Amino acid sequence: MRKKKRKVLNVGNVPVKSRSQIDGIRESGKINTAVLDYVQEHIRAGVSTAKIDQWVHEETIRMGAFPAPLNYEGFPKSVCTSLNDVVCHGIPSEDEILKEGDIINVDVSTIYKGYFSDASRTFCIGEVSADKKRLVQIAKESIQVGLMEVKPWKPIGDMGHAIHMYAQSQGYSVVEEIGGHGIGLEFHEEPWVSYVTKRGTGEIMVPGMVFTIEPMINMGTPEFYLDEENGWTVYTADGMPSAQWEVTVAVTEQGYEILSR
Repeated sequence: MRKKKRKVLNVGNVPVKSRSQIDGIRESGKINTAVLDYVQEHIRAGVSTAKIDQWVHEETIRMGAFPAPLNYEGFPKSVCTSLNDVVCHGIPSEDEILKEGDIINVDVSTIYKGYFSDASRTFCIGEVSADKKRLVQIAKESIQVGLMEVKPWKPIGDMGHAIHMYAQSQGYSVVEEIGGHGIGLEFHEEPWVSYVTKRGTGEIMVPGMVFTIEPMINMGTPEFYLDEENGWTVYTADGMPSAQWEVTVAVTEQGYEILSR
C-alpha cells in the first residue's frame, strides 16, 4: 500500500513532527494503549503467548488499525511477548503457556492511518517472587525518572543518564546495545535512544520530536545473546529475569506529552 509523502522538518537527522502529525500519532497511540489495556484485563496463568498475539491482532484490527510488528522485516507475529529471561522480541507460541510466578513484557505497536505508536508493559502472572516484583517496579519507575529529564532544548543523553544511574542505584543493570527510537511516520526513525549515556550528550530535544523511552532493566548482567534459530529473540546471558516498560513521548514547548503508554 502506498503512503502519501508527508512534509517533515528535520533537525540534523531527527524528524520533527508538525501539530497535525502529532495529532495523528496521538490517535494511533490511543488505540495502542487500548490494546494494552485489553491484554492487562485478560492476561493470566494458563494463557499461551499465541493467545496474547491473537488478542492484540483482533483488537487492533477491530479498531481500524494494523499491528506494526506483523511481517516487519520478517517478524512473524503481531506482538512481542518476552517472558522471564527474554529481554525483548519474544515470538508468541502455542507452546509457551504462562504460569504462576512468571513475568512477561507485552510490546504493542500500532499503525493507524499511516501513523505509528509503540508501548509495552511488564505483567506479573499471579503471585511472583519479591525479587521479580521489585525488578518490574523499578523498571516502571525508571520511565518516570527518564520523563523528568524530557524538556525542550536539553540533550537527550540527560534522560538516558538519569535512567542508568537510577537502575544502578537499585542494584540493576541496563542493556546497552538495544534502545529506543524515533517513531511516528515510520516504525523506527532517528534518533536511536540509549539509556546508558552521559549528561550533555546526544541530540537536543526540540518541540515536535517523538521517540520511545523503553529501557531494558536486567536483574543480573546487562549482557545478552540472540536466538540464532529465529533471529529475533534476545535472552539475558546469565538467565536472570529482565523487565521493561515503554512509552511513546512527544517533546512539547513545556516538557512532554505521553502519546501511548
